[in-house]
Amino acid sequence: MQNKSTLVIGLENITIEQVIDAVDRNEKLALSDDPRFIAKIKKSREVFENKLNNGETIYGVTTGYGDSCSVEIPRDLTAKLPLQLTRYHQCGMGEVFNPQETKLIQLSRIISLAQGYSAVRIELLEHMVKLYNLGLTARIPKEGSVGASGDLTPLAYYAATLLGEGDILYEGEFVPSRKVYEKLEIEPIVLAEKEALALMNGTAVMTGIACLVYKNAYYLSELASRITAVSSLSLLANSHHFDEEIFIAKPHVGSQISAKWMRRDLASAFDSNTLARLQDRYSVRCAPQIIGVLIDALEAFKPIIERELNSANDNPLIDGEKEEILHGGNFYGGHIAFVMDSLKVLVANIADLLDRQFALLVDTKFNNGLPANLSAANGEDAFLCHGLKALQISSSAWTAEALKNTLAASIFSRSTECHNQDKVSMGTIAARDAMRVGELTNQVAAACLIAGIQALEIRTRRGEVTESRMGENIKNLMDELRFDVAFVENDRALEGEIRRVYSKISNRFEGYLKCV
Repeated sequence: MQNKSTLVIGLENITIEQVIDAVDRNEKLALSDDPRFIAKIKKSREVFENKLNNGETIYGVTTGYGDSCSVEIPRDLTAKLPLQLTRYHQCGMGEVFNPQETKLIQLSRIISLAQGYSAVRIELLEHMVKLYNLGLTARIPKEGSVGASGDLTPLAYYAATLLGEGDILYEGEFVPSRKVYEKLEIEPIVLAEKEALALMNGTAVMTGIACLVYKNAYYLSELASRITAVSSLSLLANSHHFDEEIFIAKPHVGSQISAKWMRRDLASAFDSNTLARLQDRYSVRCAPQIIGVLIDALEAFKPIIERELNSANDNPLIDGEKEEILHGGNFYGGHIAFVMDSLKVLVANIADLLDRQFALLVDTKFNNGLPANLSAANGEDAFLCHGLKALQISSSAWTAEALKNTLAASIFSRSTECHNQDKVSMGTIAARDAMRVGELTNQVAAACLIAGIQALEIRTRRGEVTESRMGENIKNLMDELRFDVAFVENDRALEGEIRRVYSKISNRFEGYLKCV
């Protein structure tokens, strides 16, 4: 039975939220004890072994891999083939995935193999779950996958750790997995025929990262709406731009949601007759229409990611019920590639939106009477201080980098592996790009939060914005941010404070989004 601290993997589909929560909250995993689930796993393996023992040709078991599928492997050598696959594919490069990302990858692979089509033994699944529950994550380089035949190279590193090769993160450093096993008195598993291929020939890397990208993007949609409310107040803008009737007239649900969030955060509107501008610039006025596209896309993309997560995406598949071996291409990551390429464009648009709001706040030509660069220095220091000038430059740099990374990875298919893999998805590169765009946008959001609250506090100190115009959420936001960033009067180095705000956003803490 599932409880609050355990994610049970069995016949039920797993959601993105369950996956993210399991990793963020360090929940334990458990394989279902449902007899139907156990029978499905065992039946797939039984059918596979029967076919193998009866001399049937099975790709990657009685044949070589990839273009070498025409090479026949003698029956007395088939047991050695899995180890070969895990070894020769360990040729990745670049940075390694961090522990959170790696746990998502490992969890994604467990869920896929638990679908009961991959002919893995229940003992292998139990071994994978055991290592996960001990918090042991593989050292997996980020670079080297073309996204079909799945994530072969990065998953080779995970597969290697299961059998006592490769490195595992243990007590803060990477240690040879064999030593970790010895210390913890765990027996490494010996992979049986087909199991290495089942572990590696799938989309677990791009799918695990896609779950993270999705969660971060949804958080950003709500955070960007709150930052827009702060910018609107700070600019003495026309909050009637967020009126419910406007969004009934053009009823895109995402825009309606974003505008509703903004209305929730703004207690009362400024009188239209006293506004400096009847219509504000687009980065404020059209913010719900911009953020709404992301919200609607997330709603459409969620089932695509979850279908991939809960799929058997290796090759060949073994249908235990029909007792058939199915050779196909479920390892192809085209759906995840499309979602990630699309999401990174939408998230980068959020960075651009917030950076434009920041530009309005610091520029005396557009900020309706706020000091240049939001400098709050007084006396002689006022001639020396530059406020948030440099932070706005950094925000612009992060935005530019985010926008640069929006070029679709999926259009760069390369024919590889002797033209066997002649059309590939590039889904893993797309997912990595989307993750990077999300990181950069989080940095922009951190900068804009600091600027928006700085501007709002200047207004409140002057009496130009009273608490009666703020919703409780913005009051709470000001208090919350002031724990992390002090009001900027004289120039000081801000990196440490920016990092604190960024960390809170990236870890999806609820602080900046507490609602009443």
